[in-house]
Amino acid sequence: MVCVNEVLDLLWKIAPEEGKESWDNVGHLVGRGGAPVTKILTALDVTMPVILEAKEIGAELIVAHHPLIWDTYKHVTDRVFQQEKVITLIENGIAAICMHTNLDEAEDGVDDTLVETLCLTALEPLAEGRVGHICELPEPMELQDFLAMVKKKLRANGLRYCDGGRPVRRIATGCGSCGEYLDYAVKAGCDTFLTGDVKYNYFIDALGQNLSLIDAGHYPTENPIVEKLAAKLRAAFPEVEVEVTKRLPQPDQYFV
Repeated sequence: MVCVNEVLDLLWKIAPEEGKESWDNVGHLVGRGGAPVTKILTALDVTMPVILEAKEIGAELIVAHHPLIWDTYKHVTDRVFQQEKVITLIENGIAAICMHTNLDEAEDGVDDTLVETLCLTALEPLAEGRVGHICELPEPMELQDFLAMVKKKLRANGLRYCDGGRPVRRIATGCGSCGEYLDYAVKAGCDTFLTGDVKYNYFIDALGQNLSLIDAGHYPTENPIVEKLAAKLRAAFPEVEVEVTKRLPQPDQYFV
């Protein structure tokens, strides 16, 4: 029977630990390594609804992208929301593995999957260390048409953007939150930069350099990896049932 450690070994091959940022916390974060696994639930985040979903369907393991634990705890009690999730996992015999920045930059990881989902072709990295990609369309598109395509393919609730005044042809992409790489997109000759969690000042900087900047949201630019992880786990462990969470929709909404 497959155990948690065997799933972890596979995930390290998919997204090696050395690819993580120094501040990150990845790997097997909760539960027993030797515990048997007959069902896995994949999700972008280990939220309480996801934990309860795993309990209901009988999943012994949650494989997620964003880390469940960031801090060094001096105590673990139900008085702290994040710690209550850890307690609930342990009480129900559910383990958690999280692959974060190492999965962002891995081959066929989050950044690559964003490009694939948008049906773009990556030409080169946006910056050293595989941070995002530079892509080019075969023919220029009007920005409004490109925005409509992005919203549909990423199933985003909405998009924030500024119009740099140029057709879309050469595009920089970065999953999650990569606004700080705006200058790299400009230096690479891009007319458009697509990422998430964009700060106000980046829109000002983009407009000043005639760059269209699209904030498609953290969730939409990263969530496509969840189904891909599930597919990889199914292929590697055919005897294990793998499901994608149905309880984690895009959390941010747009009031228009």
